[in-house]
Amino acid sequence: MTSNSAHTGPRRVVSTVAADALPDRAAALLAGGARLALVAGHDDRPSGGGLRTVHLFVEPGTDVRTELHVHLDPDAPSIPSLAALSFPAGRFERELRDLFGIEPVGHPLPRRLVRHFHWPRGWYPMLSDAGPAPAFGDPDGPYPFRPVDGPGVYEIPVGPVHAGMIEPGHFRFSVVGETILKLKARLWFVHRGLEKLVEGRSPAEALEIAQRVSGDTTVGHGVAFCQAVEDALGIDVDPQARRLRAVLLELERLYNHVNDLGALCNDVGHGILNAHAQRVRERLLRLNEQVTGHRLLRGAVVAGGAAVARLPDPTVLAEAAADVAEIADLALGHSVVHDRFAGTAILTRDQATELGTLGYVARASGLDVDARHDHPVLPGELPRAVHTRTEGDVLARFQVRREEIDVAVATIAALVEHIHGPAHRTDPRGRRGAERSGVGITEGWRGTIVHRVELGGDGAVRRLKIVDPSFFNWPALPVALADTIVPDFPLVNKSFNLSYAGNDL
Repeated sequence: MTSNSAHTGPRRVVSTVAADALPDRAAALLAGGARLALVAGHDDRPSGGGLRTVHLFVEPGTDVRTELHVHLDPDAPSIPSLAALSFPAGRFERELRDLFGIEPVGHPLPRRLVRHFHWPRGWYPMLSDAGPAPAFGDPDGPYPFRPVDGPGVYEIPVGPVHAGMIEPGHFRFSVVGETILKLKARLWFVHRGLEKLVEGRSPAEALEIAQRVSGDTTVGHGVAFCQAVEDALGIDVDPQARRLRAVLLELERLYNHVNDLGALCNDVGHGILNAHAQRVRERLLRLNEQVTGHRLLRGAVVAGGAAVARLPDPTVLAEAAADVAEIADLALGHSVVHDRFAGTAILTRDQATELGTLGYVARASGLDVDARHDHPVLPGELPRAVHTRTEGDVLARFQVRREEIDVAVATIAALVEHIHGPAHRTDPRGRRGAERSGVGITEGWRGTIVHRVELGGDGAVRRLKIVDPSFFNWPALPVALADTIVPDFPLVNKSFNLSYAGNDL
């Protein structure tokens, strides 16, 4: 057997594929312009099946979603590695190996990715019979960092515990003088098991967890999860609710981008501009609370729609945008700031493409990637929001954020004019019975977020796969830092501003 088409819809194709046919099918999809959005492991043994993988490919523009399901040998679960075809595929495969024990045959670098040092050998936490976390077991040993040798080369280890209030991550620099030859970022120190935690919960209960994947992306992950549930249950969300969700997504983009612009100024010694940026951010957070009752916009998005206490005032947002424009102009008009930003930590277009980067990181390197237009929920209504730069440096990542702030304010003003009332919902009840799956895709402030959910016959979540854009973007940071000096690391790291929690579920 090579493949069997199980379901075909206007934008969704689901096929069961034999393991040996997977590389050819994947290669054809990638050659046709599709992007590998996620790879999920599934343990179907409780319902009489076995282990299964799902590869989800999405096509920008057409919004066609193609799923390739592979049923695995229960005695020796494995899939042929797609790492030679797609860099992100290789990382998804390492995740599968660590969490499910599924072996990627032919993987060029099959070292652990998610797996913690103290997890006992042979314990795979996402399996249905894994049980609660066991006591520390026979460890895998220290992570096998690849050393860099040569005259004058030395290492600088940083973290995972840091002096500031940031999440844990270990960065190991191989350096000559002050120049970085190689950086290895080792993450996954805060694994919370969120995908396991939602199993068996109702969609409403699972939404509370989805909104907390990454604290600064409440709306992004909330919308992606609700879209996946609505896709699974066949719920057609009212256009008014879609507009309201789009407003909330832009509010989330605003306060985060403003924060980043100030922090980047602070990292080159211009603290007064950061103070003013934080003043604007605080104003936006207070507006968020007026709109939703929560400074981080939590609780406004629900399956079937969205509800707020009031709509945001476009005049207030326009004033905030004018403040930010002045701050950004002062920053880039300062020769020291401009010189520190320009030409620092360049991520080329080819590198960004090969790594599969998303969001403002990709757009700063010349890639026209944005789910608001690649996978639109309001076709023709949103202004063209993609602002790209070709330089791929810190300056470009700063400028893309600055430009997106103006677009976000204009988008909110345009949408508010067409939203009639603060609450718009479609009743999601009464649609149970069949076991269904669905996919949600939205453009969070960092980039494209994807959720894929499978619901049981009782309507409970049987499996949820979450992909934050940080999973795709973290590998780009060490690439951009090659030949950059060590003192620029905080600045470059902030220019990417990736989520540790969103990466480590």
